[in-house]
Amino acid sequence: MATLDQKSPNVLLQNLCCKITGKSEADVAHQFQYAVRVIGSNYAPTIERDEFLVSEKIKKELLKQRREADAALFSELHRKLQTQVCSYGALLAQALPRDVHSTPFYYARPQSLPLSYPERSATAHNSSMATSGISSMGAFSINGPGPTPPSLLTGPGPQAVGESMRGSRLAWTLPVSSSLSGAAAAPLPPSGPSSSPAPKLPQRQRRDGDGSAEIGEAALVRDILYVFQGIDGKFIKMCSSENCYKIDSKVPLCKSLRDTSSRLAELGWLHNKIRKYTDSHSLDRAFGLVGQSFCAALHQELKEYYRLLSVLHAQLQVEDDQGVNMIVDNSLTLKRLLVWTYDPKVRLKTLATLVDYCQGRKGGELASAVHAYEKTGDPHMRALIQHILGLVSHPILNFLYRWIYDGELEDTYHEFFVASDPTVKTDRLWHDKYSLRKSMIPSFITMDQARKVLLIGKSINFLHQVCHDRTPPGKIMPASKSTDSPKDAAVLFTDLEGAFQSKIDAAYFETSKYLLDVLNKNYQLLEHLQAMRRYLLLGQGDFIRHLMDLLKPELARAATTLYQHNLTGILETAVRATNAQFDSPEILKRLDVRLLEVSPGDTGWDVFSLDYHVEGPIATVFTRECMSHYLRVFNFLWRAKRMEYILTDIWKGQMCNAKLLKSMPELSGVLHQCHVLASEMVHFIHQMQYYITFEVLECSWDELWNKVQQAQDLDHIIAAHDVFLDTVISRCLLDVNNRSLLNQLRAVFDQIIEFQNAQDTLYRSALEELQLRIQFEDKKRRREEMGEWGVTAEQEAEEKRRVQEFKDTIPKMCSQLRLLTHFYQGIVQEFLRLLMTSSDESLQFFSFRLDFNEHYKARDPRLRPSLGATRGRRSSNI
Repeated sequence: MATLDQKSPNVLLQNLCCKITGKSEADVAHQFQYAVRVIGSNYAPTIERDEFLVSEKIKKELLKQRREADAALFSELHRKLQTQVCSYGALLAQALPRDVHSTPFYYARPQSLPLSYPERSATAHNSSMATSGISSMGAFSINGPGPTPPSLLTGPGPQAVGESMRGSRLAWTLPVSSSLSGAAAAPLPPSGPSSSPAPKLPQRQRRDGDGSAEIGEAALVRDILYVFQGIDGKFIKMCSSENCYKIDSKVPLCKSLRDTSSRLAELGWLHNKIRKYTDSHSLDRAFGLVGQSFCAALHQELKEYYRLLSVLHAQLQVEDDQGVNMIVDNSLTLKRLLVWTYDPKVRLKTLATLVDYCQGRKGGELASAVHAYEKTGDPHMRALIQHILGLVSHPILNFLYRWIYDGELEDTYHEFFVASDPTVKTDRLWHDKYSLRKSMIPSFITMDQARKVLLIGKSINFLHQVCHDRTPPGKIMPASKSTDSPKDAAVLFTDLEGAFQSKIDAAYFETSKYLLDVLNKNYQLLEHLQAMRRYLLLGQGDFIRHLMDLLKPELARAATTLYQHNLTGILETAVRATNAQFDSPEILKRLDVRLLEVSPGDTGWDVFSLDYHVEGPIATVFTRECMSHYLRVFNFLWRAKRMEYILTDIWKGQMCNAKLLKSMPELSGVLHQCHVLASEMVHFIHQMQYYITFEVLECSWDELWNKVQQAQDLDHIIAAHDVFLDTVISRCLLDVNNRSLLNQLRAVFDQIIEFQNAQDTLYRSALEELQLRIQFEDKKRRREEMGEWGVTAEQEAEEKRRVQEFKDTIPKMCSQLRLLTHFYQGIVQEFLRLLMTSSDESLQFFSFRLDFNEHYKARDPRLRPSLGATRGRRSSNI
């Protein structure tokens, strides 16, 4: 046993592996390495309990095999192993094989704490190279550390540098060894430095000029360990005015130790900054789930930091217990602390910078702030930020999954990028209830992805609340599993164009397709859209023409004498007499008559309008604003159709009366004027009807129908329909920009109505005169047949006087027609001038067709430069 006591723990561990497996030392190399990893793992809080359970299981297994002697020997060996004085890490590091150090970062056991000075210098040099990427993340020197001593920037050689590099890199996760009986994975006791026993290590003390003893390094080490936790030491205290830890200038201390202590004290300042942030937000419920996750991530990092402090405290306790027997070269020094806390300091700097940047942020905005710091070249810092981002984005992903798979939005603290307004009624659900909070969209989610996420949940709620579709969301699309851990969220968000995009796209296409199928099959959305085109945009020609014929007597009356039920009966008659009768009853029952507000002097033509009732889900597409646009377009088209109807009546009157009035040659001039003016008006109205019907309505309708057929979601249909209406409104001169054109066009319509009245008056008086002349000749002929004089002199004189009076009215009719023609042509010329100067090319081409033979250009010089300039612009565009 005496020989056994002198063996190192790694030899004992190797012998134990050989004893248990029954193999030679060469054959148990793999088992030995695994055992070293287990002992060196960072499961410090439960290592003693795990060790006890494992040892008990080994003894029970030996007893089951009736190997009582081996069980007793194992118990004795285990007891001696537990009574070793120095830590497992320090002893195992003396003889670990080279390949043991190649284990992963979180599973490898760090090297022994007492490093030699050359190892420390190499470690500091290589650690600074390994973590240089932190500067790209905006990490800053907060406490103003002094320059690195030149001795720390040199190293013995590549091999020693590599070995010490591993020790430095592992210092962040140094666990509490089971041999350090008084240590735990927690920060030092907050009782302050005065409660700790005085160090028993030999110290070199010097006296300065006034004879006062200089502070020893061991006392500074003890102070530094308290400062690491944010607790003022005996000599190192927080200076509130400068916001940093300082040693009083009156304390006798050499410059090198003072500078080194200041550099180490920066760690405590960083700790305080992070701890202050977590303490102020951890209990703030309004900070939200994302903010609490961020605080939890910071707590995890601080826990690892406290783990290192526990190891350092335990090492200091061992030095205190051994006193003078402790070798000075293996004691805890400020320079060793500089090496071992280099990586933790870099990590805390990163966290402190992150805390500063995240001040005042919450929810998705907080996640964006964390994600902004992920772009760094340092792999260790990038892994740290990715770990924090996984924790922070986990609640966001849970919000997202609940929204896109169930349509549920449980965002109490307004952290998610989808917002809901509970005051909005059901009929405005699609347009107003749900919206995007752009400030809460994480930077790792694109705007297109956010829009799709919004549409998915909105579609589900629209189906349930508006369409009253009770299909479970699981049958609409296969629900994906929610994120089980922050790691799942981190992995998903790192592949935004892969797995995440495929999940969003699948849910988007399935939900949108199902919603459009419900609207088209159950609510006949496309059929209602075609009905708008046929009835409100006058696409059903036979119906519109027959309706005008039936309504003509009614609408010629004063608007105040109209009754809606009479007009509704006429509408039903027109439906039954035309092809409109073959439409779906669901569509015909929505078609109705509407009377506009009556103004003084209005006739039925001015207030009559067709109406189409919409409610339920289709009202989402045909909103009140859309229906008001349809009403404006219908009134314009109805008025233009009436002009065509009037000119048709004018032409029929001219054709029917031409033969009758041949016997009145004095009317040839005025009738010629009527024919010429009517031809001008017919040309104008025909060209305008062609422009409206084909260039405006048909072209716009074809674009709308193609977009509706290719639409992937309801928003696409609504957007295409809005574009269609805006185009029709604009090209029919009903928007604000074309108000002057519309006024000129209405003036043209008024001139057509006045011309109809003038021609009707002319024909009425001419036919009356013709009738009197025929009666006079008939009377004269009958008297002659009776053998009497046809007329007396007085009668003949009276007849001549009456005929002369009629002839005297003809110049007045001619002047009235010339005046009407002059006004009409002036209005048309102004209309053409406005068309030529319009920015819409379709309106410019419309002006070319109206004046195809340059008739108006020859009459109005103002049209010549405008037309030339327009052609010049056209040729330059070509």
